[in-house]
Amino acid sequence: MAIVAGVDFGTLSVRVTLLDSERGRLGTAAAEYPLKRLRDDPDYATQSHADQMRALVSATRKVLAESKVSGDEVVSIALDTTGSSVIPVDAALEPLDDYYLWCDHRAHEEARRITELALRENLEAIHWCGDVYSHEWGFAKLLHWLRHNPEKRRRFATALEHCDMVAATLTGVTDPGKVKRSICAMGHKWMWNPKWSGLPPQEFLSKVDPLFDGIREKIGGEYLTSDAIAGTLSERWAAEMGLKAGISIPVGAFDAHWDAIGAGCREGDVVNVVGTSTCIIAMAKKTELVPGVCGVVPGSVHPDYTGIEAGLSATGDIFEAIARRAGVKVSDLAKGLENYRAGQTGLLRLAWDNGDRTVLVNPELGGVTFGWNLIHTAQDELYAAIEGTAFHTRIILERMAEYGVPVERVINAGGIPQSNEVLNQIYADVLGKPVLVPNGTPVSLGSGIFALLAAGAFKTIEEAQEAVCLPYRMYTPRPEAVAVYNQLYPLYRKVYFALGRPKSEAVALGMLLPELRRIAAGARA
Repeated sequence: MAIVAGVDFGTLSVRVTLLDSERGRLGTAAAEYPLKRLRDDPDYATQSHADQMRALVSATRKVLAESKVSGDEVVSIALDTTGSSVIPVDAALEPLDDYYLWCDHRAHEEARRITELALRENLEAIHWCGDVYSHEWGFAKLLHWLRHNPEKRRRFATALEHCDMVAATLTGVTDPGKVKRSICAMGHKWMWNPKWSGLPPQEFLSKVDPLFDGIREKIGGEYLTSDAIAGTLSERWAAEMGLKAGISIPVGAFDAHWDAIGAGCREGDVVNVVGTSTCIIAMAKKTELVPGVCGVVPGSVHPDYTGIEAGLSATGDIFEAIARRAGVKVSDLAKGLENYRAGQTGLLRLAWDNGDRTVLVNPELGGVTFGWNLIHTAQDELYAAIEGTAFHTRIILERMAEYGVPVERVINAGGIPQSNEVLNQIYADVLGKPVLVPNGTPVSLGSGIFALLAAGAFKTIEEAQEAVCLPYRMYTPRPEAVAVYNQLYPLYRKVYFALGRPKSEAVALGMLLPELRRIAAGARA
């Protein structure tokens, strides 16, 4: 028997779960920290490292007390965090500023510069992240910080992703050259890949901006998968957290990637982590370029497989926006959606409200709804939005399958599938595949699994998954709904590519609205 702690840092809080190798989850506790926003700058979103560490201490002590587990019994601790949350530090690994959170979108110009230059020079790395470098990602955020903080540049030593910063803090690392960096983090957000010997060449980075001179060396340290050990818990943080010093801490990763492991993901599975946005995670034995996805990185999800990350830029926040405009809560607006039939609204909704993450990789797009008439309601739009996110997911899964990623099972994880049966059923009907949903939240189970591996409780990830992952409930495709969605999907696909690509070829769309009306009339008959 081994007891470990799995830590999950989210946007507003940290969750700590105690996991027993034989008894499963023993307890979970959370603690919040403030998100810093500016009223006059909607792109601004930062967070204090100190605030996060105080919350980690609080949540750890709380779960130990509530579970009646002694800190001396915990033999390992593993952590996942949000991705694209970047912090600049000095030579002693002390923060020079707050984290640029994943939802900080100030680095538009910097990302545009990286993308344009990479495409012009045919940089191989850019093709492996969808031909667009995001304003959310590491190099863009770091360049923005360097440009806007000239008084701090002299003290700048390196920048760290959230998961690597927390691990370095807990293990007492103070030398930038001794940092253990997550391949998951650096592969998906900093264009690291062994295929081109790690990070992009220094020559390219210097061309982006002279402020990047020498940056490749500064973003140094070891790059490791999560079966490696980042270090052991220091005396200081053991005392703070109420744990035993010297316990192992594996190299961390991003929350969605470990959520996929916690949801039971294996080769052939695609996990939709559905929340505010959707992160789509898959694994494959071979490393293959998949055009239009966020990243293809060996070892990023499972050390023995290539991790493939895709996603939707907006999901739950679309539902929230529709409800907000209607002056009600999503839960209230959703009452009665179970009585809707596939395609009955006559609406076709493109889920581009926050741009397109995959496969167009175009942040400039906006939401589009076809088929409005004078009697449509906000509830109709909500149902059509759920259908639209499912159609978009189908486009992504088809793109993955086209380039050799096995898509055999679909697992819906994240917060929304736990409470939205309508969404799960629509996804099964649109995708034409059974959709599995963990019977309970798998959040922090992934970090618990890697903590169990670090403690030696299990030899493989698969063995740990068998022991601690939750059973599934299944949503089976309904033949009558599948038939309707197989009529709607070609329409969705046509307008998706016609409107989403600036230089798309001319496409005849005159039959779109009559077809939507015809399908809706048939659904209501």
